[in-house]
Amino acid sequence: MGEWGFLASLLDKVQSHSTVIGKVWLSVLFVFRIMILGAGAEKVWGDEQSKMVCNTNQPGCKNVCYDHAFPISHIRFWVLQIIFVSTPTLIYLGHVMHVIHKENKLREKMLTSTASLKIPKYSDDKGQVKIKGDLLGNYMTSIVFRIILETAFIVGQYYLYGFIMEPRIVCKRDPCPFTVECFMSRPTEKTIFIIFMLVMSCVSVLLNVVEVFYLACSSSARRKAKMAARGLRSPLNSGGFTKA
Repeated sequence: MGEWGFLASLLDKVQSHSTVIGKVWLSVLFVFRIMILGAGAEKVWGDEQSKMVCNTNQPGCKNVCYDHAFPISHIRFWVLQIIFVSTPTLIYLGHVMHVIHKENKLREKMLTSTASLKIPKYSDDKGQVKIKGDLLGNYMTSIVFRIILETAFIVGQYYLYGFIMEPRIVCKRDPCPFTVECFMSRPTEKTIFIIFMLVMSCVSVLLNVVEVFYLACSSSARRKAKMAARGLRSPLNSGGFTKA
Protein backbone atom coordinates (compact mmCIF):
# COMPACT_ATOMS: atom_id res chain seq x y z
CA MET A 1 0.00 0.00 0.00
CA GLY A 2 3.01 2.30 0.28
CA GLU A 3 2.97 3.15 -3.43
CA TRP A 4 -0.63 4.41 -3.09
CA GLY A 5 0.22 6.79 -0.24
CA PHE A 6 0.79 9.88 -2.39
CA LEU A 7 -2.40 9.43 -4.38
CA ALA A 8 -4.37 8.69 -1.21
CA SER A 9 -3.08 11.89 0.47
CA LEU A 10 -4.12 13.99 -2.53
CA LEU A 11 -7.57 12.43 -2.74
CA ASP A 12 -7.99 12.89 1.01
CA LYS A 13 -7.66 16.66 0.48
CA VAL A 14 -10.49 16.54 -2.04
CA GLN A 15 -12.92 15.22 0.58
CA SER A 16 -13.19 18.59 2.34
CA HIS A 17 -14.09 20.24 -1.00
CA SER A 18 -16.66 17.67 -2.20
CA THR A 19 -20.35 17.03 -1.72
CA VAL A 20 -21.67 14.29 0.56
CA ILE A 21 -22.01 11.93 -2.40
CA GLY A 22 -18.47 12.84 -3.51
CA LYS A 23 -17.20 11.84 -0.06
CA VAL A 24 -18.97 8.47 -0.39
CA TRP A 25 -17.39 7.97 -3.83
CA LEU A 26 -13.93 8.67 -2.41
CA SER A 27 -14.56 6.22 0.44
CA VAL A 28 -15.53 3.53 -2.08
CA LEU A 29 -12.36 4.30 -4.06
CA PHE A 30 -10.15 4.10 -0.95
CA VAL A 31 -11.61 1.16 0.94
CA PHE A 32 -13.12 -1.12 -1.67
CA ARG A 33 -10.72 -0.57 -4.55
CA ILE A 34 -7.29 0.70 -3.53
CA MET A 35 -7.11 -1.23 -0.24
CA ILE A 36 -8.55 -4.45 -1.70
CA LEU A 37 -6.23 -4.16 -4.69
CA GLY A 38 -3.17 -3.69 -2.49
CA ALA A 39 -4.10 -6.12 0.27
CA GLY A 40 -5.62 -9.06 -1.57
CA ALA A 41 -5.72 -8.93 -5.35
CA GLU A 42 -1.96 -8.53 -5.86
CA LYS A 43 -1.32 -11.73 -3.89
CA VAL A 44 -3.98 -13.67 -5.80
CA TRP A 45 -2.53 -12.62 -9.17
CA GLY A 46 1.12 -12.92 -8.14
CA ASP A 47 1.41 -16.41 -9.62
CA GLU A 48 -0.80 -16.00 -12.70
CA GLN A 49 1.97 -16.78 -15.20
CA SER A 50 4.43 -18.82 -13.14
CA LYS A 51 1.73 -21.28 -12.03
CA MET A 52 0.12 -21.62 -15.45
CA VAL A 53 0.55 -25.20 -16.73
CA CYS A 54 0.61 -26.07 -20.44
CA ASN A 55 0.57 -29.51 -22.09
CA THR A 56 3.88 -28.86 -23.85
CA ASN A 57 7.47 -28.17 -22.83
CA GLN A 58 8.28 -26.17 -25.93
CA PRO A 59 10.38 -23.17 -24.78
CA GLY A 60 8.51 -19.88 -25.09
CA CYS A 61 5.12 -21.46 -25.79
CA LYS A 62 3.72 -20.74 -22.34
CA ASN A 63 4.81 -17.10 -22.58
CA VAL A 64 3.10 -16.45 -25.91
CA CYS A 65 -0.08 -18.25 -24.78
CA TYR A 66 -0.23 -16.10 -21.65
CA ASP A 67 0.36 -12.95 -23.72
CA HIS A 68 -2.41 -14.00 -26.11
CA ALA A 69 -4.93 -14.56 -23.29
CA PHE A 70 -3.93 -11.51 -21.21
CA PRO A 71 -2.51 -8.59 -23.23
CA ILE A 72 -2.30 -6.70 -19.91
CA SER A 73 -2.40 -8.12 -16.39
CA HIS A 74 -5.64 -7.59 -14.45
CA ILE A 75 -3.69 -5.88 -11.66
CA ARG A 76 -1.99 -3.40 -14.01
CA PHE A 77 -5.31 -2.79 -15.76
CA TRP A 78 -7.02 -1.92 -12.45
CA VAL A 79 -4.10 0.29 -11.41
CA LEU A 80 -4.43 2.23 -14.68
CA GLN A 81 -8.19 2.43 -14.13
CA ILE A 82 -7.83 3.93 -10.64
CA ILE A 83 -5.20 6.43 -11.80
CA PHE A 84 -7.18 7.57 -14.86
CA VAL A 85 -10.48 7.79 -12.95
CA SER A 86 -8.79 9.81 -10.17
CA THR A 87 -7.13 12.28 -12.58
CA PRO A 88 -10.21 14.54 -13.17
CA THR A 89 -10.65 14.81 -9.40
CA LEU A 90 -6.99 15.80 -8.97
CA ILE A 91 -7.40 18.48 -11.66
CA TYR A 92 -10.40 19.82 -9.72
CA LEU A 93 -8.28 19.81 -6.54
CA GLY A 94 -5.64 21.90 -8.34
CA HIS A 95 -8.32 24.44 -9.29
CA VAL A 96 -9.57 24.56 -5.69
CA MET A 97 -6.07 25.10 -4.31
CA HIS A 98 -5.52 27.92 -6.83
CA VAL A 99 -8.80 29.59 -5.83
CA ILE A 100 -8.04 29.32 -2.10
CA HIS A 101 -4.53 30.74 -2.60
CA LYS A 102 -5.86 33.64 -4.70
CA GLU A 103 -8.63 34.51 -2.24
CA ASN A 104 -6.29 34.29 0.76
CA LYS A 105 -4.10 36.88 -0.95
CA LEU A 106 -7.21 39.01 -1.49
CA ARG A 107 -8.00 38.85 2.23
CA GLU A 108 -4.47 39.99 3.07
CA LYS A 109 -4.89 42.99 0.75
CA MET A 110 -8.25 43.83 2.36
CA LEU A 111 -6.52 44.07 5.75
CA THR A 112 -3.80 46.43 4.54
CA SER A 113 -5.66 48.48 1.93
CA THR A 114 -8.46 51.01 2.31
CA ALA A 115 -9.47 50.76 -1.34
CA SER A 116 -12.62 48.83 -2.21
CA LEU A 117 -11.70 45.30 -3.26
CA LYS A 118 -13.68 42.28 -4.41
CA ILE A 119 -15.03 40.11 -1.61
CA PRO A 120 -13.79 36.46 -1.69
CA LYS A 121 -16.45 34.53 -3.56
CA TYR A 122 -15.64 30.83 -3.14
CA SER A 123 -13.85 30.33 0.18
CA ASP A 124 -14.09 31.49 3.80
CA ASP A 125 -11.40 32.31 6.36
CA LYS A 126 -11.08 28.63 7.33
CA GLY A 127 -10.41 27.52 3.74
CA GLN A 128 -13.84 25.93 3.28
CA VAL A 129 -14.97 26.14 -0.33
CA LYS A 130 -18.49 26.71 -1.67
CA ILE A 131 -19.04 24.72 -4.86
CA LYS A 132 -20.60 27.31 -7.16
CA GLY A 133 -19.79 29.32 -10.28
CA ASP A 134 -16.61 28.23 -12.03
CA LEU A 135 -15.85 25.68 -9.31
CA LEU A 136 -19.24 24.05 -9.84
CA GLY A 137 -18.59 23.86 -13.58
CA ASN A 138 -15.15 22.32 -13.01
CA TYR A 139 -16.55 19.88 -10.46
CA MET A 140 -19.38 18.79 -12.79
CA THR A 141 -16.89 18.37 -15.64
CA SER A 142 -14.65 16.16 -13.48
CA ILE A 143 -17.63 13.95 -12.60
CA VAL A 144 -18.67 13.59 -16.26
CA PHE A 145 -15.12 12.58 -17.20
CA ARG A 146 -15.06 10.09 -14.32
CA ILE A 147 -18.25 8.49 -15.68
CA ILE A 148 -16.81 8.32 -19.21
CA LEU A 149 -13.47 6.86 -18.07
CA GLU A 150 -15.07 4.36 -15.70
CA THR A 151 -17.45 3.15 -18.42
CA ALA A 152 -14.61 2.95 -20.96
CA PHE A 153 -12.55 0.75 -18.62
CA ILE A 154 -15.53 -1.55 -17.94
CA VAL A 155 -16.08 -1.99 -21.69
CA GLY A 156 -12.32 -2.37 -22.25
CA GLN A 157 -12.08 -5.11 -19.63
CA TYR A 158 -14.96 -6.97 -21.27
CA TYR A 159 -13.33 -6.87 -24.71
CA LEU A 160 -9.85 -7.73 -23.39
CA TYR A 161 -10.66 -10.81 -21.32
CA GLY A 162 -14.30 -10.81 -20.22
CA PHE A 163 -15.53 -11.01 -16.63
CA ILE A 164 -14.94 -14.72 -15.98
CA MET A 165 -11.53 -16.34 -15.53
CA GLU A 166 -11.60 -19.40 -17.76
CA PRO A 167 -9.50 -22.22 -16.25
CA ARG A 168 -8.49 -23.50 -19.70
CA ILE A 169 -6.72 -21.39 -22.34
CA VAL A 170 -6.42 -22.75 -25.89
CA CYS A 171 -3.90 -21.16 -28.22
CA LYS A 172 -1.89 -21.89 -31.35
CA ARG A 173 0.91 -19.39 -31.78
CA ASP A 174 4.52 -19.61 -32.74
CA PRO A 175 6.64 -21.29 -31.27
CA CYS A 176 3.94 -23.72 -30.04
CA PRO A 177 4.23 -26.93 -32.13
CA PHE A 178 0.46 -27.62 -32.10
CA THR A 179 -2.78 -26.36 -30.53
CA VAL A 180 -1.80 -26.04 -26.88
CA GLU A 181 -4.01 -26.14 -23.82
CA CYS A 182 -2.90 -24.16 -20.75
CA PHE A 183 -4.53 -24.12 -17.32
CA MET A 184 -4.62 -21.11 -14.97
CA SER A 185 -4.14 -21.41 -11.23
CA ARG A 186 -7.04 -20.55 -8.86
CA PRO A 187 -9.51 -19.47 -11.58
CA THR A 188 -12.51 -19.37 -9.20
CA GLU A 189 -10.77 -17.10 -6.70
CA LYS A 190 -9.64 -14.79 -9.48
CA THR A 191 -13.16 -14.69 -10.93
CA ILE A 192 -14.48 -13.55 -7.55
CA PHE A 193 -12.02 -10.65 -7.52
CA ILE A 194 -12.87 -9.75 -11.14
CA ILE A 195 -16.60 -9.62 -10.36
CA PHE A 196 -15.94 -7.66 -7.15
CA MET A 197 -13.90 -5.01 -8.97
CA LEU A 198 -16.56 -4.88 -11.70
CA VAL A 199 -19.30 -4.27 -9.10
CA MET A 200 -17.20 -1.50 -7.52
CA SER A 201 -16.77 0.12 -10.94
CA CYS A 202 -20.54 0.02 -11.49
CA VAL A 203 -21.16 1.46 -7.99
CA SER A 204 -18.69 4.24 -8.83
CA VAL A 205 -20.55 5.07 -12.05
CA LEU A 206 -23.89 5.06 -10.19
CA LEU A 207 -22.56 7.39 -7.46
CA ASN A 208 -21.20 9.78 -10.09
CA VAL A 209 -24.53 9.85 -11.96
CA VAL A 210 -26.41 10.49 -8.68
CA GLU A 211 -23.98 13.30 -7.82
CA VAL A 212 -24.56 14.98 -11.19
CA PHE A 213 -28.32 15.02 -10.54
CA TYR A 214 -27.75 16.18 -6.95
CA LEU A 215 -25.61 19.12 -8.09
CA ALA A 216 -28.05 20.01 -10.87
CA CYS A 217 -31.01 19.99 -8.46
CA SER A 218 -29.08 22.00 -5.83
CA SER A 219 -28.03 24.58 -8.41
CA SER A 220 -31.59 24.86 -9.71
CA ALA A 221 -32.95 25.28 -6.16
CA ARG A 222 -30.42 28.06 -5.41
CA ARG A 223 -31.32 29.82 -8.67
CA LYS A 224 -35.04 29.69 -7.86
CA ALA A 225 -34.38 30.98 -4.33
CA LYS A 226 -32.43 33.94 -5.74
CA MET A 227 -35.19 34.73 -8.24
CA ALA A 228 -37.79 34.55 -5.47
CA ALA A 229 -35.71 36.87 -3.27
CA ARG A 230 -35.36 39.38 -6.11
CA GLY A 231 -39.12 39.17 -6.72
CA LEU A 232 -39.81 40.05 -3.09
CA ARG A 233 -37.38 42.99 -3.11
CA SER A 234 -38.52 44.51 -6.40
CA PRO A 235 -41.92 45.87 -5.20
CA LEU A 236 -40.26 47.46 -2.18
CA ASN A 237 -37.52 49.05 -4.26
CA SER A 238 -40.03 50.45 -6.73
CA GLY A 239 -42.09 52.03 -3.98
CA GLY A 240 -45.01 49.71 -4.46
CA PHE A 241 -47.38 51.60 -2.10
CA THR A 242 -50.52 53.50 -3.16
CA LYS A 243 -52.25 56.34 -1.39
CA ALA A 244 -55.67 55.70 0.02
